[in-house]
Amino acid sequence: MSTTAVVPATLAPPPQGAAAPTRHLPFWLGAAALGVALFVALRLIGNEYGYYVGYFILQYVVLSSAWNILGGYAGYVNFGAAGFMATGAYTAIVLRKATGLDLLPGIVAAAAVAGLLGLATGYLTLRLRGVYFSIATLCLAVVLHTLVVNWDYVGGSRGAYIVRPREVPPFVSYGEYLFVVMLALAILTVGIARAVQHSRIGRGLQALRDNERAAEAVGVPTLRLKLVAATLCGALMGVAGAPLPYYSGYLNPEAAFGLAYAVNAIAMPLIGGVGTWAGPVIGAVVLGGLQQAATVTISSALNLWIVGWMLVIFVALAPRGILGWFQGRR
Repeated sequence: MSTTAVVPATLAPPPQGAAAPTRHLPFWLGAAALGVALFVALRLIGNEYGYYVGYFILQYVVLSSAWNILGGYAGYVNFGAAGFMATGAYTAIVLRKATGLDLLPGIVAAAAVAGLLGLATGYLTLRLRGVYFSIATLCLAVVLHTLVVNWDYVGGSRGAYIVRPREVPPFVSYGEYLFVVMLALAILTVGIARAVQHSRIGRGLQALRDNERAAEAVGVPTLRLKLVAATLCGALMGVAGAPLPYYSGYLNPEAAFGLAYAVNAIAMPLIGGVGTWAGPVIGAVVLGGLQQAATVTISSALNLWIVGWMLVIFVALAPRGILGWFQGRR
């Protein structure tokens, strides 16, 4: 009875009138100002490695925010993040080889292909619940990896090369250009995640996460909402992967389907605060920063070790993540 009574309040209609379209404006203005400040700071530093660190962290902001739409808002844990990210990366490669189009059209194509994959996967698997759904998404990544390894057009197990220009005016280097692209993608992704959380869709996803049967009983279209979340999640994960071959100039299946992507996509929202739009951002900055510090000072082999220990610490001491811990102390 108590859960059923909460659901209609959760799905209360959003504010109407002039306040509704402008309530997101402060976020967009603040995000744009922060992005400009970050770009100017890195330009003044003038170190190419700074752009790499920024790209690395922002890539995980996109990936973890995308995962959070389905895994955090709806409560369906997705182990296939690496598969969707690799789908975006190889879509960009196929588009480049087939048409010669560069990164920006590749990002659009990656979003479309990965979004359709998310929709199809959701339609086939979202009737499963709990661990069965998670296993199905893990199997999807394995199937995609096998297909890519045996697809000669994209290099198969040998990998594929992308010849990129040295620079793209008005940027001083191609690394700076990729950083700005990923910065724009991160702002867009976080904005989408925030809008979803505060929308009717987000309230419906939170209702089915709390009690799916109760949500269905009061008329929440749970399957439709889950398909929307799966499509958005897949599309944004594909967007995170599209610039990957352009950054390194080379991509093979082992790198594209790396375990680090799947693990970090789950760990960063959990550490920052799962189920909130800001949690994945905090987790990506904290965990991504620690991994880059370990790479520079010790070895990149410690990255997953750091993730494991951080998860143990936060599960034991702050199970609601950094954001939930601060909110609980108020």
